[in-house]
Amino acid sequence: MTMETDSNNVNDSNQVEVEPTKSSEDGAIKQLPVKKKTSCCTGLKVFLAALSYSYLSKTLSGIIMKSSITQIERRFDLPSSVAGLIDGSFEMGNLLVMAFVSYFGAKFHRPKIIALGCIVMSAGSILTAMPHFFMGYYKYETAAHAASSVNSTSSIIPCSMDQNGTAGVNEILSGHPDSDCVKESSSYMWIYVLLGNLLRGVGETPITPLGISYLDDFAKEDDVPLYIACLHTIGMIGPMIGYLLGSLCASLYVDIGFVDLGSITITPKDSRWVGAWWLGFVISGIASLIAAIPFCFLPKSLKRQEEENDKTSSDFSKIRGDQSKPHEFENYQPVKWSVASKDFFTSLKRILSNRIYVTFLCCSLLQFSSFIGFLTYKPKYMEQQYGQSTSKSNFMTGLTALPAVGIGIFLGGFIMKKYKLGMIGATKFGYGMSFMAFFISLSYFFVGCENHVVAGLTASYDGKPFARHESALFSVCNSDCKCATNQWDPVCGDNGITYLSPCLAGCKASKGHGKNKVYQNCSCIEITGSQSGNTSAILGQCPKSDDCSRKFIYYTVIQVISAFCHALGGTPLYMLMFRCVHPELKSLAVGLYMLIMRALAGIPAPVYFGALIDRTCLKWGISSCGQRGACRIYDTKAYRYTYLGLITGFRVPAYFLAFLLYTMVKKRYQAKDPKSTENGGQESVPMNEDTNAKSNEYLSGSSDVERESCI
Repeated sequence: MTMETDSNNVNDSNQVEVEPTKSSEDGAIKQLPVKKKTSCCTGLKVFLAALSYSYLSKTLSGIIMKSSITQIERRFDLPSSVAGLIDGSFEMGNLLVMAFVSYFGAKFHRPKIIALGCIVMSAGSILTAMPHFFMGYYKYETAAHAASSVNSTSSIIPCSMDQNGTAGVNEILSGHPDSDCVKESSSYMWIYVLLGNLLRGVGETPITPLGISYLDDFAKEDDVPLYIACLHTIGMIGPMIGYLLGSLCASLYVDIGFVDLGSITITPKDSRWVGAWWLGFVISGIASLIAAIPFCFLPKSLKRQEEENDKTSSDFSKIRGDQSKPHEFENYQPVKWSVASKDFFTSLKRILSNRIYVTFLCCSLLQFSSFIGFLTYKPKYMEQQYGQSTSKSNFMTGLTALPAVGIGIFLGGFIMKKYKLGMIGATKFGYGMSFMAFFISLSYFFVGCENHVVAGLTASYDGKPFARHESALFSVCNSDCKCATNQWDPVCGDNGITYLSPCLAGCKASKGHGKNKVYQNCSCIEITGSQSGNTSAILGQCPKSDDCSRKFIYYTVIQVISAFCHALGGTPLYMLMFRCVHPELKSLAVGLYMLIMRALAGIPAPVYFGALIDRTCLKWGISSCGQRGACRIYDTKAYRYTYLGLITGFRVPAYFLAFLLYTMVKKRYQAKDPKSTENGGQESVPMNEDTNAKSNEYLSGSSDVERESCI
């Protein structure tokens, strides 16, 4: 009976558990097999799945904001610097509660705190979309709308429009609105968008620090890098969906379902076009609300997965060693707020005394600043540089760059687990791939396009380019038309030149309706000697050249390769930050890292990037009240060098710090095991048992600060 039981126990160890029982006759102990209920959906796996979906929902809502920032800028007639402030309000929300949630949250019921965060994040997304339902219909800047308000005839004569006594039109174009318009412009509905984005930032705060620390506490040490890589890989589905959803929303007119689309005279490629930016926030808000549900049913703590007795495990596991055991239960004991508050500042001091961690923070701060500025204004850059619509810019980003990022993150975690990269190996690999991505991205400078040929702004009326300071909106061909100089209603002539308005093109007649309207007898087109012999113009700017279209393909290829290389080193560098501090301080370390990134990069970067981009604007639009609105066209060359130059200016000094960080890591961890570079020159060979024992003996007898410096 006993041998039979033992045999079954060996063959089916995952399903049979031996339970000792006493016999009622002789008191002997018998071993009885007891079926153990197992499930493929353990608590940790359920948590990992729930956390992955919450990552998906938070990245979805974040990308919806990034992909909609240009639409918001146009809808509320804002300069790029103010639009950047709205985008940075998310980081402000993080900044308000990040440190305290990261530290105190780890001592309480983490899954329920994450659930509460998802609910708050959902409320923020819904609030962001609310201004659309309280504002009137979008009125874009056009002479046709102005003329229709005073003249019901369908035939418009642009060149003589201002001579017909249309006082109402002149009043708007000259910047002297009536009292009702002043009242409308003082509503500042964009503040609700800012507050909603701020609230979304507050709700997103607990997901990353508490979620990852929960995984690290109850998963096997060697599995944590792969779990985090899987987490971020699944989370990358959110940005993919976000960009594709943003592309769809940008292609739909903002007031779709409420206005006659046949009367709209602009297309998605027009700089006045505003898509259904609010729709994406409603969808992401619902997704965030669903993400909160599973966390409400997860326990406060789980049984830690057993470690395998593997002598070749990575030195990430070895470094932690037995130090994690005393802390497993400390974190879950009832705590007093007074004691916790005092311990918070002590723990903060210990983290800031870690030179590796502080150097990593400074390096990451520079890189994160460049990344935030790059991501925020990327759709606008593609639109202005290559003549793409916002919808297509979002679509191409979601379809090309983000899959490469997702694959890169996953492979980075897989490589780290397979080759058991230690501190030195992870640092070398992570920053090596990051530098390769930076070197490839320098090619962006050489695949830019020339400025749009716009008469009076970038070129003379005969099509010859000139400098920005030489701009002259009037010429002999339109001197008798008495056109409004602050109007933006571009038309494309048969000669390939864009004119700011039909009036400035000298057009004397028009036919058609809506997008099909054609202006005829344009005197300014006539003086250039159009190849077709026609002197007509159609609505919208002239498209970019075929050469620019080819450069857009090169730009897309460079973007994919650079994004893949950068993502490949992301997981090792994240684990470097996670493992260079004491185990009990990992939640605070992640929280402080995110706090610094939000405060010094996430908030100011979109603002000063936007402010510098504003300086390259060639033509500002005007709101319905005659005030300065969003920029309509930029100096393409100046935009490229300002935008890419600022990104490069941040990343170059970051790699000097990265080299310093690698030197510090190599010196510290090689010093702990001088034999680590022998036998093949492996830099990240795990420490042997004797070294571990000496290290643990030293750590047990050292002060907190000394212990931290060795970890």
